Amino acid sequence: CVVFHFVPECLPPVSLQLLSADGSVCMDSGWLTCQTEIRLRLHFSKTSPVSITKKKYKKSRFRIKLTLEGVEEDDEDEEPEQSAASWHKMTTTLETSMISGDGYKSRHSQPECGYALEASQWTEYIIHSMDPDNLELTFDFFEEDMGEHVMPGDAHPGTAGTACLLSSFFVESGKDTGVVTLPIMKRNSRQTLGKVRVDYLVIRPIEGLQCDMSSSFTKYWRKRSAPLDVGHRGAGSTHAAKHTKVRENTIASFKSAANHGAAYVEFDVHLSKDCVPIVYHDLTCCISTKKKGDKHSLELFEVPVKDLTYDQLQQLKLGHASALKVNDHKDDDDEEEVDEHQPFPSFSQVNDLSRLPENVGFNIELKWICQMKDGSWEGNLSSYFNMNLFLDIILSCVLQRAGKRRVVFSCFDPDVCTMVRQKQNKYPILFLTQGISETYPELMDIRCRTTQIAMSFAQSENILGISAHTEELLQNLEHIREAQSKGLVVFCWGDLNNDHDNRTKLREQGIDGLIYDR
Repeated sequence: CVVFHFVPECLPPVSLQLLSADGSVCMDSGWLTCQTEIRLRLHFSKTSPVSITKKKYKKSRFRIKLTLEGVEEDDEDEEPEQSAASWHKMTTTLETSMISGDGYKSRHSQPECGYALEASQWTEYIIHSMDPDNLELTFDFFEEDMGEHVMPGDAHPGTAGTACLLSSFFVESGKDTGVVTLPIMKRNSRQTLGKVRVDYLVIRPIEGLQCDMSSSFTKYWRKRSAPLDVGHRGAGSTHAAKHTKVRENTIASFKSAANHGAAYVEFDVHLSKDCVPIVYHDLTCCISTKKKGDKHSLELFEVPVKDLTYDQLQQLKLGHASALKVNDHKDDDDEEEVDEHQPFPSFSQVNDLSRLPENVGFNIELKWICQMKDGSWEGNLSSYFNMNLFLDIILSCVLQRAGKRRVVFSCFDPDVCTMVRQKQNKYPILFLTQGISETYPELMDIRCRTTQIAMSFAQSENILGISAHTEELLQNLEHIREAQSKGLVVFCWGDLNNDHDNRTKLREQGIDGLIYDR
């Protein structure tokens, strides 16, 4: 990790060596300290990111290259060596990465005329800067068949047009993730060739967090003779079950899983309206209300969990969103639940050593909204928290309170996985993927669509591994060995894991972790 400081520091030599458990020397990219990472992405998740309107270029194939400059402000009193440009050159880097189902090419410099876009490929430009709000980002579009367009002495041979973006846009928009559409302008004219759709992600360091190399598990995994048993939502999913003694995602459920031999318990964490990390599976819940003049008639309203404060989640009578589908209006007001059976415990309550011993590990799924390929959103939520804020709060809470407890994060959103990896170096993360499935609708993001491209993403981002859907793994058992041969840890999830024969088959294939109900 390269750390930039405003004033050079003299660091005394130390004898500490960075070694893995087997004694081998490790080299890693580190984590963000005081610099910001900007990622610009071009991909075909929805449609082609480039749309050409000029007939002359309709059949042209373009190569694209990103260049950047610092935005300078004229100041006659400023000394040359202190200029914004010199500061920019010292602190800003630009690299490119590409992933597809066939593999990946991690961070590297672009060729002179950039790369052509491929429909099955995710192309990403990664910028590190100490001055992230004052950059001029320019996409140059080169025709692949440049012969007839090259003019003698042309400084930019084959350049058909450019598209420019100022990084101050990210601050002005108030968003760290999103999509911006830029016009592609012809060279030496004010005419447009078309437009380019740019997906962006801004990753900022966690303020006040001090990471070090005393313990780092981001890529560490001790190979075991048998896979880990991970209790799904504690002792298992209960809202679809007919007979259950313990409610899912409660302290009682986690205790039950631990008492039945689970090495880890898996649960979902997201934020309440007042930004308290809470444990609950769904993005929405139901509030039951009584109609005026009718003591026995109840009506259910589905509300986003993010719109309720922590106190409201504790005090209101809330139900699972599945109650809407089965018209479950029963009134349980007379059933006073004891503390450990209450839904919506905070992470601090779950982590309490007096309730759950430290030897029980946590597989924490970071709950984030997913967009389907048809354009719909999970929970009908098209907007959510600021991703940096969301993760800073949860990561800080876990880093400060988990102590010696083993923690593995996971998430279905690849950008969340990237952020977790870049913001800290203590805990690993697994990329959750449903792959090709008949059970769940296809997701919009191409990085989520197959187990193979999920592997490429995990390798490119240097994360611990993947947590794959058992439905696809059972149809392609070779995926397990393939992922492990690439240095990835493989967990699996899904209702099919509740079948003993399926678990046996996966164990025989060397799966690293099994997430299941019992």
